[in-house]
Amino acid sequence: MKKPKIYFDETEDIIDIRYDNVFKAVFTRDTPASQKALSRLISALICREVTVITISVNEPAIDNIRDRQIRFDINCRAKTGELINVEMSLNPDSFELVRLEFHAGKLFTAQDIKGKSKSYDDLKQAYQIAILAKERFFKDEKFLHSFEYYDAVNGVSLNGKSRIITLELSKLEKIVEKSIDEMNVQEYWAVFFRYLTDTSKRQKINKIIEREEGIAMASKVLKSISKDEIERFRRMSEEKYELDLQSKLVTAKREGRAEGKKEGIQEGIQKGEQKIIELLKSGKSPEEILKDYGEES
Repeated sequence: MKKPKIYFDETEDIIDIRYDNVFKAVFTRDTPASQKALSRLISALICREVTVITISVNEPAIDNIRDRQIRFDINCRAKTGELINVEMSLNPDSFELVRLEFHAGKLFTAQDIKGKSKSYDDLKQAYQIAILAKERFFKDEKFLHSFEYYDAVNGVSLNGKSRIITLELSKLEKIVEKSIDEMNVQEYWAVFFRYLTDTSKRQKINKIIEREEGIAMASKVLKSISKDEIERFRRMSEEKYELDLQSKLVTAKREGRAEGKKEGIQEGIQKGEQKIIELLKSGKSPEEILKDYGEES
């Protein structure tokens, strides 16, 4: 059997696309493959064919890995005017849902309809899309949800123009066992994100790549990133930074609690955490942060 043009060997080492900076690198490159992949992904999730024409520069460049307070989201506009924000969250926070509601509102209301020639009818649809890699937020077994303003008591939709779409990748145990013929395009994308680095599922992933052009394009870009030693080094550096940050936060809290015996528990904890926040805001490297914190301690 002839292999398709895009194919992952069972032993091939692939960077996990669920890391938010890798996700953004795959879908925002200035290449036909990346642009096609993003358009196909969004089309699959909003259940309507769209073509992305612009991507807003809403944060530091993708090679800036120090500022981890910033979410690597993709803010874009479709050819027909729809506003779309797509995010990959490897470890979503407990407040993720209200956060999505907040940013969906900002995305929709950021549109400019001022002027004598414009009205509310000129507002375009806005989609806040979140791919949640871990944790379960909804009690049902459905991995894909699309939310809109809705009167739950009377069963009436407002039929508004803003949507929040979520994919919970933690709910795919049964779906991944289905045959390719039984899967829909949303399931293709979800299984691809969740199981790409699982070598035991490579054969299924390759079959999905054959079926969905957008996933084939995303795989093409990801392959080039995975082979790029610079990108791999960036990932290693980011992991080191995250571990350093986590360790320092835990240490700061513990020191804060100890200091709190003299100054008051709450005040002590806040003081310890404030030390870390000040160091992060300085923009220093993880090594510099560790050195400076040690000197202050």
